[in-house]
Amino acid sequence: MTTKKERGKASITLIDVAKHAGVSPMTVSRVLNNLSIVKSATREKVLSSVEELKYSPNQAARSLASGRTTRICLLYGNPSSAYLGELLLGALEAVGKLGFQLIVNRVPEDISPDTLKKDLHSTWDGLIIPAPISDVAGIRRLMDAEGFPAVFLESGGVEGRAHEIGIDDFQASKDMTDFLIGLGHKRIGYIQGHPNHRTSVLRQAGFEDSVSKAGLPFGGELMTPGFFTYRSGIEAGLQLLKSDNPPTAIFASNDDMAAGVLAAASELGLKVPRDVSVVGFDDSPIATTVWPNLTTIRQPLSEMTEQAVRLLSEIINEGNNNVIPKTTSLLDYSLIKRESASAPIS
Repeated sequence: MTTKKERGKASITLIDVAKHAGVSPMTVSRVLNNLSIVKSATREKVLSSVEELKYSPNQAARSLASGRTTRICLLYGNPSSAYLGELLLGALEAVGKLGFQLIVNRVPEDISPDTLKKDLHSTWDGLIIPAPISDVAGIRRLMDAEGFPAVFLESGGVEGRAHEIGIDDFQASKDMTDFLIGLGHKRIGYIQGHPNHRTSVLRQAGFEDSVSKAGLPFGGELMTPGFFTYRSGIEAGLQLLKSDNPPTAIFASNDDMAAGVLAAASELGLKVPRDVSVVGFDDSPIATTVWPNLTTIRQPLSEMTEQAVRLLSEIINEGNNNVIPKTTSLLDYSLIKRESASAPIS
């Protein structure tokens, strides 16, 4: 939680330092950027004011003074190129408008906060942290401790713990399951997401809530693990479709896995949606690349990153991640109906 004392410190500006030292804001900027054209006596006076006021130099202002571009880093560990592509669309749009530089950095899904820490202040000015990196234990605590500008995407976090942007994964998954039930499906298979991702938990919970309230079976042979990859979708699809009492519909918790289910159905000589309906989640480009096109949940990934860059701009202007109140912004999602789902034959 941000205290009144912390907010007071954060409210000190370069202009306040200039007034306190009896110099111009430009002189303060020159001192902070270590330019040699400032007299020693003036430099000492400014630095004394900086220390007395506990001023933390605004990174954006220093960038303007030094001519160095503000660097926003998009971390990613998701192997899906379609997922990354959607994230990049919004981020590139926003950094272009703001004159920032976008850095894309692939890291291990289980990267440790200590490994990340060494690159924070020396390499980047702000971070966009999507799933699954957003689920790494301790990463929020690191950002708070360092006061480093960071926005988390679709991490299903707790309200007020971090700057987050996403959708209501629980409700979106429930809506998709309700849609399948509304078509008349009574045996619905479900392919879980990566076990270490918070969004996987929320999507599965939404599915289970829907089928439970409808009095339909779930779990057991109707639920199989996946890892948000095309290959895991094929394997899970084959497992579900080869069972003694296969489902009439399969809900894969992302589009890559749903595309894998289409391949599995084709391998077994089954027609989609005549023999089995298949739906996904994300509305990534693969949803309209495969045939039949996937019925899916559209989450606005590009809009998420665009908003994340704008929010980072505000945080950087404040100079600390803990000044602006932390909130979770939930964007609208859509259920996109395409050719991969229909009522069961019997």
